[in-house]
Amino acid sequence: MKRNFASPMLTRRATLLGGMALISSASLVRAADTLAIVATTGMIADAARRIGGDLVTVRALMGPGVDPHGYRQTRSDIVAMTRADLVLWHGLYLEAQMEGFFEELAGKSTVVAVAEALPKDSLLSHPSYDGRFDPHVWMDPTTWQGVVSEITAALSAARPEHADAFAQNASTYQSELTALAAYADDALTKVPEDQRVLVTAHDAFGYFGRAFGFEVIGIQGISTASEAGLNRISELVDDLVARKIGAVFVETSVSDRNMRALIEGAGAQGHEVRIGGSLFSDAMGSDGTYEGTYIGMIDHNVTTIATALGADIPASGMQGKLAQGS
Repeated sequence: MKRNFASPMLTRRATLLGGMALISSASLVRAADTLAIVATTGMIADAARRIGGDLVTVRALMGPGVDPHGYRQTRSDIVAMTRADLVLWHGLYLEAQMEGFFEELAGKSTVVAVAEALPKDSLLSHPSYDGRFDPHVWMDPTTWQGVVSEITAALSAARPEHADAFAQNASTYQSELTALAAYADDALTKVPEDQRVLVTAHDAFGYFGRAFGFEVIGIQGISTASEAGLNRISELVDDLVARKIGAVFVETSVSDRNMRALIEGAGAQGHEVRIGGSLFSDAMGSDGTYEGTYIGMIDHNVTTIATALGADIPASGMQGKLAQGS
């Protein structure tokens, strides 16, 4: 009689492969149970991750240095959004090139414009478009808290069975945002009043200026699609010189070409203007870094602006205070 003996090595391999198959099946079950979210901006994605925790998977379409004003969906973006359980976009004409796509997608998928729910009387009007508003609401942590509430509601509607967990995570995150707003207010009030002028590449800091009492001057308009003409730059050069403004700020998602022109123009008139730092405006920092979170992004901006304009605060910012347990 012919007997078929399996070697111990083959037996162990079969057992291992069977175990891997079981693990893989369990992973698929867990993955299927999570809420698959696609978010347009990093700020929205960060909030969704903080609120959803292990119950969600989140993909951000726009990474570091990406300008949302001119962004158009790619083929892979379309696939990801059509397969997602929930699509979160900002609205308020931020993703201007994608609005038509989202209107079409809303007929097939759950799509939420999270900033559109903010009370209209809390929004700044858009100088170039009647009936539209400045979309850069994340520049004020207190205003952004309203968007976080809308993101929480969207997640809870998509997965009602996890609403309590989402609410608990959101409460913790909202407390951190309240602390961020308090830090920003304290740091920025230390800037001398005559220095509270923020000159940037485009008008992304209107809500920041309103919240913290700064005059904000952007070379371009609210959208980076607008161009700054020679007359505009010449006027700003004269303004810098006349008001003795010594620092301007570049943005990580906008070309610094116009800012360099301002500095050169002021220098030609005998007034030195320096770059006070690089700010995150329409996109956060690199993934995996502190600045790659919403809190880190705003902390960086506040600390950079405050120290460049004369505030006597630690350069480590809010992150340093947290590290010291204060």
